[in-house]
Amino acid sequence: MKTTSLLSTALLGMAVAAGGAAHAGKVLDSVKAKDQVVCGVNTSAPGFSGTDSKGEWHGLDVDVCRAVAAAVLGDASKVKFVPLNPPQRFTALQSGEIDMLARNTTWSLTRDASVGAVFTAINYYDGQGFMVPKKFNVSSAKQLKNAEICLQSGTTSEKNVADYFNANGIPYKSVVFDSPEAAHTAFFSGRCQVISTDMSELAGIRTQSPNADDYVILSDVISKEPLGPAVRRGDDEWFAIVKWSLFAMQNAEEMGITQGNVDKTKADSKDPNVQRLLGTGEDMGKLLGLDKDWSYRIVKQVGNYGESFDRNMGENSPLKLPRGVNKLWNDGGLMYAPPIR
Repeated sequence: MKTTSLLSTALLGMAVAAGGAAHAGKVLDSVKAKDQVVCGVNTSAPGFSGTDSKGEWHGLDVDVCRAVAAAVLGDASKVKFVPLNPPQRFTALQSGEIDMLARNTTWSLTRDASVGAVFTAINYYDGQGFMVPKKFNVSSAKQLKNAEICLQSGTTSEKNVADYFNANGIPYKSVVFDSPEAAHTAFFSGRCQVISTDMSELAGIRTQSPNADDYVILSDVISKEPLGPAVRRGDDEWFAIVKWSLFAMQNAEEMGITQGNVDKTKADSKDPNVQRLLGTGEDMGKLLGLDKDWSYRIVKQVGNYGESFDRNMGENSPLKLPRGVNKLWNDGGLMYAPPIR
């Protein structure tokens, strides 16, 4: 009885020890081997992903990709960005062409259950709307009878528009394009009277016009569009790393930790929650198969969620969008990250 008891205790101890650290998944092994995170992004979505005059990528989604690289590889610049149009994105993820998809993509049941992808978290709460030339003097989507509407193929926008206009008995004509750039060009050239996509994307499209004041975004919001990064189904370890990289940015904002004060906070803070986030307390990295400083590097090299939002979407960006529901939960918004403990 004693021998059996000792054996059982030893086996239990081994099981507990094994459960205390993550086993490297296939994607993590691949990322480390090539020393690069391959991230699928939008070809042109101001605020989410796009290149500047020097060819450098910027955006809310771009920052998520960089956060993962900082956590896993120690360097936020070790990302290869792969521009994808809507029909390509899930195929690229399924095939292994990309390690993660961060392409202002809506999390829906169909996508979460039938295209080989699994969504990790939400980095932007959005909804679909409409933009029209101001000269049409339209104030409501219900005034768009018989309008030609520019849409992108392979997006939730097509079905949302169909659902909305059919439910309201309003005839319309959809004009569908394979790429966002083609849809934008068609709208600005007058091929369509209306363009419909997520409200945040409409704000970005408007900035591409020679005269943004010539266009108005209607107040109608016809859908829920929770946007976030996705990974290939079947690799729980990589799923956890991508998810917690975003959660680290959101927790850092909640704790008031920024790129500017992270080093001083790391040196001085006695708060156990801060210490776990910045690697001076309990080692949380081993649970993800990473080192102790994984989340410190995210804040140091990329910044917290609020900093990313502000420079890409907010007052310090061309879009100048209000935080709205994308404020943290303790500031009246919906952003709520599980604790790092």
